Amino acid sequence: MNVLSRTTPDDDPAALVSFRVNCCSTPGAFVHCGLDGELVSSTLLLFRVGVRECGTSGLQVQCVHLSRHMERVTSGLGPLVLGSVGLMVMYYVMQRLRVKNRVQDSVVVITGASSGLGKECARIFHAAGARLILCGRNPARLHELAEELGETTDGKRQTYAPRIVTFDLSNMERVAVAGEEILKCYGHVDVLINNAGISYRGSIVDTHVSVQREVMETNYFGPVALTQAILPSMVQRCSGHIVTISSIQGRIAIPYRSAYAASKHATQAYFDCLRAEVESFGLQVTVISPGYIKTNLSVNAVTGDGSKYGVMDKTTATGRDPVDVAYSVLMAVNQRQKDVLLAGPLPSVAVYIRTLWPALFFKLMASRARKEQRLKEE
Repeated sequence: MNVLSRTTPDDDPAALVSFRVNCCSTPGAFVHCGLDGELVSSTLLLFRVGVRECGTSGLQVQCVHLSRHMERVTSGLGPLVLGSVGLMVMYYVMQRLRVKNRVQDSVVVITGASSGLGKECARIFHAAGARLILCGRNPARLHELAEELGETTDGKRQTYAPRIVTFDLSNMERVAVAGEEILKCYGHVDVLINNAGISYRGSIVDTHVSVQREVMETNYFGPVALTQAILPSMVQRCSGHIVTISSIQGRIAIPYRSAYAASKHATQAYFDCLRAEVESFGLQVTVISPGYIKTNLSVNAVTGDGSKYGVMDKTTATGRDPVDVAYSVLMAVNQRQKDVLLAGPLPSVAVYIRTLWPALFFKLMASRARKEQRLKEE
């Protein structure tokens, strides 16, 4: 074994150590570093700066001994990470405890309240003391939910029996009438939550324009029509909060989701414009863009010919718990947040890639499209 001699004293082991390495020395030689007397392989040393020729006799190499340095760093890293995580959790809990409950006694309208996220929002806002107006297409389910909530009491705060207004968002005439019925319930609306919507699965080539229109009617024109039916009363009172449940697909477009992504992009744009226009009246506008939620959205999605998709996607089955998303909606209302992205790390990064590096985003989406096409052909 070829052992190279040190040329520096032992009193400063963290300092750069200068070694004379002969050109003819055997590769993989060991170097005596003077750190507790151990022999350290030259391959474990980080050769940094100051590499220069010293005539024909060898090289003068400045290197840093890593083993002791890394031991010191990693020994303090664990507690630092755990402490940081603990502080983040504590901050999150304190925020939940300290936030003001703005929905107590407030009139809250929820569309699509008979199932999925809308149903969980109804439960959570009811528990928070809201005067609910439940909206949807299925009167039987709405009445069942209203009875459930009516029997639920909370000794800590006053709760109210929900009211019901039944209508289909794709029927513009009915939406206008429904807006009047909603306002008659309590005379005003404090919070409007546009939650109802349908999803879509299919290729653009095989999709009828009528299907594209159907998705837009429900996901875009319906919420717009209801919002504009309620908006004048909010402007007159200089008070109100409009919340729209969009999707991360309103921020990035995913292959084989064209109709859905288009409707959510339009939704994002409309309510961004609305936020700016009504700020002077003291109104709040929130757009919430979740990723996949564990609901029947994919099962009830329409396909290119208008038929029901009828499949629970894996991404949906492993999506966020709708209860957690509903709590996030309540927090967004209480904190008056403007734009909320509820997605995992990768989708969230994709949103920024789309803006900062669009060429890469387009390549990734093209690759995803090819992969999905291969799976369909198998």
